[in-house]
Amino acid sequence: MNSPQFLTLHSPQALTAAQLACANAIATQAGASLHTLHDAAVRLHTSASDEQIAAWRAMAEAQQLDFAALPEQRSLQDFGLLAMDMDSTLITIECIDEIADMQGLKPQVSEITEAAMRGELDFQESLKRRVALLKGLDASALQRVYEERLQLSPGAERLIAAAQAAGLRTLLVSGGFTFFTERVKDRLNLSFHHSNVLEIEDGKLTGRVTGVIVDAEEKRRTVESVCQQLNIPTSAAIVMGDGANDLKMMGIAGLSVAFRAKPVVRQQASIALNVCGLDGVLNVLQS
Repeated sequence: MNSPQFLTLHSPQALTAAQLACANAIATQAGASLHTLHDAAVRLHTSASDEQIAAWRAMAEAQQLDFAALPEQRSLQDFGLLAMDMDSTLITIECIDEIADMQGLKPQVSEITEAAMRGELDFQESLKRRVALLKGLDASALQRVYEERLQLSPGAERLIAAAQAAGLRTLLVSGGFTFFTERVKDRLNLSFHHSNVLEIEDGKLTGRVTGVIVDAEEKRRTVESVCQQLNIPTSAAIVMGDGANDLKMMGIAGLSVAFRAKPVVRQQASIALNVCGLDGVLNVLQS
């Protein structure tokens, strides 16, 4: 049975002639009018089967277009919370990999990180194994990573500014470390943050984390807790992530966004941003 769908096709830059031709071809097949949102995004409304949606998605992706299909048109004002993973979502790096690079251990740590993000390793165990490799590293390495390597993902500041202007609260919830989430929270004036605490003694990393490990379950609980504080249902949350440990918090959201994500995450998210920046969400939520 066909169901109503609002389809958004968008790109980080103005659509090329080939991308517009692709969008028009999809509109023709759908028997729908193409509506221009701006020079980098178009939308159409149609009823389509899952098979048709999948075929159109493949057409769009072949033209380097992000493709979103939602059963109803939503706007940013429909939501009360924007919750984001940090590493490889709000920022471009995996902080633990860059810390490990200071020890010459990046390949070993990155291999464990990638396996965990693909869902092949239990996150808690993978975190403990990676942090253990950092034992003895001077804590000043954390500041070096923040100053020299940490960069916001494309579109991050525009998305957050728009969310804040629309009245949404913002949450950074990360399997990374408070050293970084605290600084990113302050830099972007975010409402909340929650992440892991690296143990430091005598100015050096001990190779351990303290307190509750922020894994997939803890991320979900954090989103639920913040929604309760804000007196909103979790369906009023937008949740963004890239790895398998984000799936549980994305699963309770009203809109889940996979950003440059692993295949398992893209498959389960409401929308995926593969070429657009984080602010691509604004195209999908634009009337």
